[in-house]
Formats: sequence, structure tokens, C-alpha cells
Amino acid sequence: MQNSRFIIILLLIFVLFGCKSDKEYLTLDGFAQGSTYHIVCECPDNNYYNITDSLLIYFNRIDHSISGYEKNSVLSAINRGENVPLDKIFVDIFNDSYKIYKESGGYFDISAAPLFDIWGFGFKNGIDVSQNIVDSIKAFVGMDKVRIIEQPCDTVPEGKIFILQKDDPRIQINFNAIAQGYTCDYIAEKLESMGIDNYLIEVGGEIYCKGLNAKGKEWNIGIDKPIDGNNIPGENLQCIISLSNKGLVTSGNYRKYYIKDNKKISHTINPITGYPVSHSMLSATVITSNATLADAYATYFMAIGLEKTKEFLKSHPSFQAYIIYDDNNSMKTYFTDSINLQNYEPNMNIK
Repeated sequence: MQNSRFIIILLLIFVLFGCKSDKEYLTLDGFAQGSTYHIVCECPDNNYYNITDSLLIYFNRIDHSISGYEKNSVLSAINRGENVPLDKIFVDIFNDSYKIYKESGGYFDISAAPLFDIWGFGFKNGIDVSQNIVDSIKAFVGMDKVRIIEQPCDTVPEGKIFILQKDDPRIQINFNAIAQGYTCDYIAEKLESMGIDNYLIEVGGEIYCKGLNAKGKEWNIGIDKPIDGNNIPGENLQCIISLSNKGLVTSGNYRKYYIKDNKKISHTINPITGYPVSHSMLSATVITSNATLADAYATYFMAIGLEKTKEFLKSHPSFQAYIIYDDNNSMKTYFTDSINLQNYEPNMNIK
């Protein structure tokens, strides 16, 4: 599922300028996962080139494995029906996805890719959708119809490879609802292996941050107001959240949609019904222990709607959330008490 992400990182300080600590920070920007990434991190021993070169390798590894935008990726080969060996990245994210699929009762489902395609939110152009078409596709949607298995292989040192087994060759996989969050966590692990403990990673809007920024404070993250036409991240903010040692992801329906027959068709597809959602939630910001979970559960919350999300949050204290919803054409919010909201005026100039 491809989610629109509505977060602007409010960096109160950039590399070295106005720094109140003796630590040097650097910023890195580039393209990955069909989107952009932005990283701010402490630079130990001024080791700039080693960090940047290593991160390019890590981003390329991820794109080669699970990116649907990369035609030579493992994922693209699988969706073409090729029987290719799976790398560790693919196995890890698939297993994470399956666990969340089970926990969510099927509302989070990476095998729902064909449903997104017919509605025009996948990797193909949309079509005129009917109930018969939806029903025919749902017959081969569901992670219970696909699994990873081992196969003996004498040409690799391990003596075995992993492949994806499908119950139906028409099954397609799309990691868009979890890949960018997973990428944040993957890059975070690599930064820490380089001795970096203070950093913020943003990939396509998904975030994981740890430690402190160059001012010695928690990282400030802005959440965009979910109104139609608010297409520039950071231009019209709803709130600011201070954060450290957590993943944060926002999913919503106000940027990626189209109008058909005077009806708004949103990009959030309910895999159970096969149709775009039409409830009152406008955006869901999820904060939890890592960006992989935050990414997947932001999608899950947008699929199940406000009341079920509230029920989930009351019984899962490890998740924090900031929900914006429509109540009779009035924008309202619901958020967990533990979120660290900052004082903020909608028209204030934040730099």
C-alpha cells in the first residue's frame, strides 16, 4: 500500500551553525524507495566521507531488494513471476509484514497489491472497478496464500536458499506500507554500527530518531494539517511533536486521492472489502519503538477508522498516536496523553 506521508522535519539547527555543543552534525539528502531521504546525524571524528559512502551502499541494498520502483529488484522479479533467491532484507520485511498481517486481522496486507493497482494507487494505471472485479481479485489476496520456504542449493556456502512460494501465480506483493519505515530502522542500525548515537532519519516522510539534535534537545517533528490543497510539507502545520528513540509515521488521505463521479477516492484501501475507505479519519500519526511498526500501524489505523483505533490504543500502551478526524465538517483531534506536544501557533515561523 502506498501511503502519502505528511511530515516535515523541523531542524532547528543545521550543520555546525549556531551549535551549542562541541559535536559536529552533518546532513545528507538523496533519493531512495521511490522518494527522498533526509538524514541529520552526529559526525564522529569528522568521518564525513565514510558515512556518506556507506549509506549509499545501504540504500542501494534496500532498493535492490524490496523497491517496487526498481525493475531489477528482488520484489519486481517476484511480481513478474520469477523464482529468485531472497536476500535477508526481503526475508526480514516479509516476516515483519506477516506478523502484522496476523495481528491486524488482515487489515494490513502486503499481498493486496492488485487491489491498489485497480484503484490506481499501485504500480499500474487504474481501471473501472466493479464488485465482480473486486471479488475476483480478493480470491488471490491474503498473506496466508504466500510464504517463504527453504530450498537446498549446492552453489551457496549455506547450502540452502529462501524463495517465495505462492498458492496462486497472480499474487503480487507491495511493501509500500512498510518499506520506508523499515528502511529508517535499517539505516539506524547501520549508523549505530558506526558509533553514531545522535541522529534523525527520514525516508519519504517516515522517521526514526535517537539521541539529541545539535542543540542538545530532542528532535522536533511537525505534523501537517490534513486539508485538501496542503501539498507542501511544512507549509501548514497542525502541531509539533518532540521525540527521541522512537519511530514516527503519519498516514492520511488528503494528498493522494482523485475525484470520480463526484466522489473522493482515497488511496487507503481496505483489504477486507477491497474498496477505498470512506470514514472520518483524515490522518493518523503513530509513534512507537521503531519506524517499521509505526509505518504499518499508521496504515492499519487508516484502514480501520477512528473508533477501532481508539480501542486499539487503549489496550496497547506501547503505541502513541495523534489522530485528526472530521466531525461534521469540523476538524478535531484525538491523541494519547504521553505524546510530547510543543506549544505552537499555526502561523508561527519555525526555522
